[in-house]
Amino acid sequence: MPRLLAGANTLDDAAVYRMSSGSAILATLDFFTPVVDDPRKFGRIAAANSLSDIYAMGGKPFLALNILCGSTEALPARDLRSILMGGEEKVAEAGAVVAGGHSVEDKELKYGLCVLGTVKPGKIVFNYGARPGDVLILTKPLGIGLMTTGIKFGELGRRGISKVIRVMEELNSGASEIMTKVGVSACTDVTGFGFLGHLQELAAASRVDIRVEAGAVPVMPEAFDMLKAKAIPGGLWTNKHHFSRWVRAGGVAPDMLNVLYDPQTSGGLIISVGADRADKMLRRLRKAGVKDAAQVGKVLAKGRGAVIVE
Repeated sequence: MPRLLAGANTLDDAAVYRMSSGSAILATLDFFTPVVDDPRKFGRIAAANSLSDIYAMGGKPFLALNILCGSTEALPARDLRSILMGGEEKVAEAGAVVAGGHSVEDKELKYGLCVLGTVKPGKIVFNYGARPGDVLILTKPLGIGLMTTGIKFGELGRRGISKVIRVMEELNSGASEIMTKVGVSACTDVTGFGFLGHLQELAAASRVDIRVEAGAVPVMPEAFDMLKAKAIPGGLWTNKHHFSRWVRAGGVAPDMLNVLYDPQTSGGLIISVGADRADKMLRRLRKAGVKDAAQVGKVLAKGRGAVIVE
């Protein structure tokens, strides 16, 4: 029996390796440039984003290693320490520990984590396995990429900044725990490829077609303000160029469609769950404080990964 249950060939959220004891180890890493000005909050956001891949596969993190690229010439040492402190705070909130890491001298600041987690082989949630008739649930609102670009351009107000930071700092741990208890078909988290990009990957991996109800997708309203202000991340256009060949959108407002392509930092989970369990999952999510969780679409039938937006 192969030990590597998920690797680069599966395009899943984390690698999965079966141990001789019968348990399995999840391994992932992620790092990126700052999306907010506050060093400590940037550290917390980067850590939450790195931890998300473990949660997307139904696992629990236990160990993390820092990845820091920076220079005291570009940023004071106290700010670099604040980034690491923020990351350690979020890892501790996840019930894991930071056991060191590695730093590289770099004029462009970058931070993230390598994270290890555990999962029982029979409880792994892959990004494939969505079944015709399944309901699709999204656990966080969209608009993060537009709003963080608005911060850089000075277009997003103080209330919007606080809102998007709160969303990015929120761990996907509660949603992950609930989905493993309820039992789901597939899951992935929403990050750089945006909602439609990651949804299309899930559809293609599952060999199904999917329908999205655009009006049901939770969106932070400030994202539309950023579109009007032209505070638009380059990744939005990249995602649209790459994934639009699989997307069919009829009668959807252009701004809404652009939000669906918006690259997210520490976004929510897209969960494919049997229709008979969807209401139960939504009730449990909202009771656990995942208040923005919403049913956003359905798995239609076996197919080649088409995403129909209505």
